[in-house]
Amino acid sequence: MKAIAIDDEPIALEIIKAHAAKVPFLELKAEFTDAFKALEYLQKENVDLLFLDIKMPDISGIDFFNSLSRKPLVIFTTAYSEHAVTSFELDAVDYLLKPFSLPRFIKSCNKAFELFNFRNGVAATDHLYVKTGYEQQKIFYADILYLEATGNYVTFVLNDKNILSRSTIAEVATLLPSDKFIRVHRSYLVSVSKIEKVEKHQVTINKLKIPVSEAYSQNLNSVFRK
Repeated sequence: MKAIAIDDEPIALEIIKAHAAKVPFLELKAEFTDAFKALEYLQKENVDLLFLDIKMPDISGIDFFNSLSRKPLVIFTTAYSEHAVTSFELDAVDYLLKPFSLPRFIKSCNKAFELFNFRNGVAATDHLYVKTGYEQQKIFYADILYLEATGNYVTFVLNDKNILSRSTIAEVATLLPSDKFIRVHRSYLVSVSKIEKVEKHQVTINKLKIPVSEAYSQNLNSVFRK
């Protein structure tokens, strides 16, 4: 995964460079204290990930990122916490608050690598990442009981908790393996392995009744037809 770092403080760039050298799947191609020189570089070179400072003298990291027509993944780095909400509204992978440790840096890189693989069609075999509030949260398929949609939000009902994500159920369905999850209703998508009982107009999962609509009953029949 190719990356560059942009920060007006040379010491901050040295820290990123040292940390990046310890991440085997990350190749830090260049570092810039001048955001406009970084912009020239990005016009010529393809980059998968930006480490981008927010407070810079000539242009903010947020304005810089918004100016890009081709947007790589981005991890914002800053000493100020007040921009966290804005950065995640831009679908930032993460927000590193200076000074950050090597373990925290590696955690961000791992998250970026997962999303990089997803963008490039390398599907995870046991989990997905969903946006929850201002974070990308990892959810294992095995923990999902069912999903319930409410408008533009989807609730992932897990074994031990619920996770709310701003997304449509149709969008989420494209991220889940079709052999493990099926749509049974315009508002419900269920884990096949968690179904305890199948009836004409409902299924039971963890003692809860999930409605099955006529429009999606064929999905259920195709799985349980003998």
